[in-house]
Amino acid sequence: MLLSVGALTLLMTVLLSFYRGSDYTQQAIVQTKLGITAVSLATSVIEDASGQAFDQNTVTAADTALSQLTAANKLGFETGESYPDSINDFDDYNNLTYSVSDTMGGTFTVKCSVCYVSATAPDVALSTQSWHKKLTVTVTAPQMRDTVKANYIFSYWYFR
Repeated sequence: MLLSVGALTLLMTVLLSFYRGSDYTQQAIVQTKLGITAVSLATSVIEDASGQAFDQNTVTAADTALSQLTAANKLGFETGESYPDSINDFDDYNNLTYSVSDTMGGTFTVKCSVCYVSATAPDVALSTQSWHKKLTVTVTAPQMRDTVKANYIFSYWYFR
């Protein structure tokens, strides 16, 4: 009888350990899938933004002076613009926020910000125009343990 109780206890311990490990593996798989989707969303925004004009004032002509660029406090949509239909320049992504649902039932929130930066200090936002703009894309989801954050710097080069 004592041997049977011992065997049953050992079996229960092994099964509990197995199911705990299985649950951990399943959670890791779900987090990996969510992470891959979040990285894909951030990459898509960056690819789309990098294909736009540097500034509203460079859509149809070249700028040769910093004063011709959009003021730092005016970055974002111009009057009448909306995402995704009428975005035409890089800084239109400033303050852009939207949600995306995937097939796994996850809802991702994508937030973007754009600021001017200098070539020597790309992590410091400038309050004046420069030839470099930095896009930060942040992707979150309630089911994700981590936040995906991606940065991209777009520089404007004018050659005479």
